[in-house]
Amino acid sequence: MISVNPSPVRIVIADDHPLFRDGLRNLLSTTASFDVVGEAANGSGTVTMVKSLKPDILLLDLAMPDRSGLDTLRLLVDEPIPTRTIVLTAAIGRLETVQAVQLGAHGVVLKADASGLLLECIQAVASGRYWLGSQELPDHGQALRNALADRSNVASQLDLSPREREIVAALAEGLTNREMAERFGVTIETIKHHLNSSFDKCGVSNRLELTLFALRHGLARL
Repeated sequence: MISVNPSPVRIVIADDHPLFRDGLRNLLSTTASFDVVGEAANGSGTVTMVKSLKPDILLLDLAMPDRSGLDTLRLLVDEPIPTRTIVLTAAIGRLETVQAVQLGAHGVVLKADASGLLLECIQAVASGRYWLGSQELPDHGQALRNALADRSNVASQLDLSPREREIVAALAEGLTNREMAERFGVTIETIKHHLNSSFDKCGVSNRLELTLFALRHGLARL
């Protein structure tokens, strides 16, 4: 039987710093799994290029001249294209993270993160999953939007105990139940109990929704 290699992930890089684009292109060229099909140095050029080339992945800098990364996402969010966006940034606040995901971004990665982490993020996002910070999150579709929606029971009104707040923040860091149990000196069953209680109090149904809710309402930082 003749094996067929999968098509490489087609990528457009959008960043206004030529040296950064060169370094990123060189990094991506180290694997046959990726193919950089275009580069843009500003928001308007990014929109035009993405509409024309329809890449699988857009690596988008948040701080660009002409149009910011968030403004660029706003122009692309309703376009009938298959492109999934990964936001690359030197620093990003909690609300910007929420806005980026609400505008359709599938990933948020800091430029200072290890190169291997970015490659892993691209593979995950190209496969339809979400990636925030240093952790991959499964794609639960509308659950993301629900978790990020404005709600009346904001963080200041939540009846979370101090320990529940600590565990929610640890969950947003990407810790497993075992790692949280070790950090706080409790059993895994106790961690599960606190998580289930936090699900109920925050009005969410799983770990992903709780993570996004925590980011949205100030219970954790990316």
